[in-house]
Amino acid sequence: MTTALPRGTNSAGRGPWAALDPGRSKCGLVLSNTEATSIVEAAVLPPDHCWQQLQHWQQRSPLQAVILGDGTGSGAWQQRLAELGAAVILVPERGTTLEARQRYWELEPPNLWQRLLPRGLRLPPRDWDDVVAQLLLERHLKRELSRTLVRTWPAR
Repeated sequence: MTTALPRGTNSAGRGPWAALDPGRSKCGLVLSNTEATSIVEAAVLPPDHCWQQLQHWQQRSPLQAVILGDGTGSGAWQQRLAELGAAVILVPERGTTLEARQRYWELEPPNLWQRLLPRGLRLPPRDWDDVVAQLLLERHLKRELSRTLVRTWPAR
């Protein structure tokens, strides 16, 4: 796990956490509440929109840190996030895709027809990169977070 603390970092230990599952064409992104007990915003966005959203969150309420998955594209994101002025913490992504698929169904219980399928054959009806980002944040915090979503949106 790597931590970078740029100038202007929210060192008081207050503020929401953001987590990013980086990708080439789409990224998963979540924002926690200030207490880091629940996810209040979640999105699957193209990388440029993801960057704009992170900037918006940082301007609205300085982030305690950005949790970044160490997979595809994380190197470029580390450089870009240095400009944001928030701490960047790298977290291993290993196994998160399968884990997120399972977690998706815990957060969004399947309907009657979906429950008829064996669990291994159920595929979420949308991209679940935001759930991967949530898992990355939970791995760092070492606890599960609920979802009291104020806002969620899909890739544009």
